Amino acid sequence: MASTPDHLERRDISTGFSLAVPDSWWEFDIRPEGRDATIRALVDERVREVPDLAPHRSDLATLLRGMAKDAHDSGAVYMGCMAENLDGVPLSATITVSVVGADGKQGATLSTDPRDIAGGLRTITPRREGDAWRTVTIVDLPDVGLAARTFGVEDVPVAQGDTRTLRMVLTQTYIPVPGTADRIVLVSGASPVLDLAEAFHDIFDAVTGTFRFV
Repeated sequence: MASTPDHLERRDISTGFSLAVPDSWWEFDIRPEGRDATIRALVDERVREVPDLAPHRSDLATLLRGMAKDAHDSGAVYMGCMAENLDGVPLSATITVSVVGADGKQGATLSTDPRDIAGGLRTITPRREGDAWRTVTIVDLPDVGLAARTFGVEDVPVAQGDTRTLRMVLTQTYIPVPGTADRIVLVSGASPVLDLAEAFHDIFDAVTGTFRFV
């Protein structure tokens, strides 16, 4: 689940990329036509490796299907996710990759320079403890160079067209697509586990740092 600034529109990707998530995370086809079969196979494989998961097989598959649907409906072309139970506390998080176009409201192409992107992103300053917040920065990714980034705890839409929101730990990184003047890869990390916000920001930073074009 992620939010997209108004001046960026979802686009298809023609450039290949790779991204590495922790070994314990799940990666599978998020498209409706491949979703159920790949999730079923992955859950069966994980249960064989960790028999203690067997009583939770159905709940785990349901959770993964929901994550995959949300990612696909938001326009993502890739999702990696974690779904674990730590001492009875459910932990979940997702990393999604989407491609967006930098088009202005009048149809003009906007700059994909990370500094310009960062200049168009809004910070959110909390008025009191527990409020949503967002920091805007520039990061230097090992294999792609400079990229704009926001990170914080934000209220994001439950679904497109839905006025309800859900408060999430959120890290979003905007990476210019080489060889194009109007394409940006948006790598979004999100988790509803607010008490572990700092830890998840670190995880999302580490995973995004493995992104590269191929």
